[in-house]
Amino acid sequence: MKTFAKLMSAGALIMAAQSATAQDLTVGYFLEWPMPFLAAKADGTYDEALEMPVNWVAFETGTAMSAAMASGDVQIALSQGVPPFVVATSAGQALQTLDIAVSYSENDNCVVATTLEIDKDSADELAGKKVAIPIGTASHYGFLRQMDHFGVDVSTMTIVDMAPTDGAAALAQGEVDMACGYGGGLTRMKDSGNVLLTGTEKEDLGILVFDVTSAPADFAVENEALVSEFLKVTAAVNAEWNENHSPEMLAKIAAESGMSVEATEAAISGFSFPSIEEQLSQKWLGGNVADFMKGVADVFVEAGSISSALDTYENTVNVAPLAAAQ
Repeated sequence: MKTFAKLMSAGALIMAAQSATAQDLTVGYFLEWPMPFLAAKADGTYDEALEMPVNWVAFETGTAMSAAMASGDVQIALSQGVPPFVVATSAGQALQTLDIAVSYSENDNCVVATTLEIDKDSADELAGKKVAIPIGTASHYGFLRQMDHFGVDVSTMTIVDMAPTDGAAALAQGEVDMACGYGGGLTRMKDSGNVLLTGTEKEDLGILVFDVTSAPADFAVENEALVSEFLKVTAAVNAEWNENHSPEMLAKIAAESGMSVEATEAAISGFSFPSIEEQLSQKWLGGNVADFMKGVADVFVEAGSISSALDTYENTVNVAPLAAAQ
């Protein structure tokens, strides 16, 4: 999970991305983040479909991706996290979301101590309880949305700012009644408690956890056909993975990720890759994504993580290339 602590330099990003030409396409991605597109990368499918060589550059953070797009060194970022995207666009950088790269709603959640015996049918009993949350993150926003859904008055709760690993330890030691987080911290939290809502249940409420494919707005608009073809390759290989989960694809993904096959299989099992039709629906790019980004941004402002939020994030979502790919 790309943590918010690594995002704060985004406030100093260049205000608008530099123009790039389709004669030189460089795509940013993450190592040790296994996704089907890596099989297409290994096979040269993008180069063939776009009729041009695609340069691939690995990054460690979504913030670094934003900076590279601002400088014009990268034209497309594949699987940029929502927090760094929101931080950059809130600061004035002209980026656009082009598709949903991956959803991993099971990998970010809130866990209630087992001893309390509280589940979704008795969540109102959380009023007055103590909660560990990494303040100013998507986890913070997800917590607020869940409490609103259950009708729990957050003002009655004691909220402690803790990183997920620390929150997991506090939950195990009985220092807090609930902890929220992601990644390895969330895994350890589950040893001491239970989640209130599954990933699917959260998605149905519009509580999303996902990465996007993003690009500078000018590049996406000026090169819509190229971008659309790029997204079409990604969608096709996602569909192939969703249908087959073949050992051959897994091996390619593992090799390109820099991970063992076993570790790759464990990681990708927690990911989902929605179809183009699903992505264009209200649940995703048809409305919820922009609303979700606004909610995340408002939480960041309240936490003092960014100075201000946009009035709306609708203009940071560009569905035209994906619709054309369909």
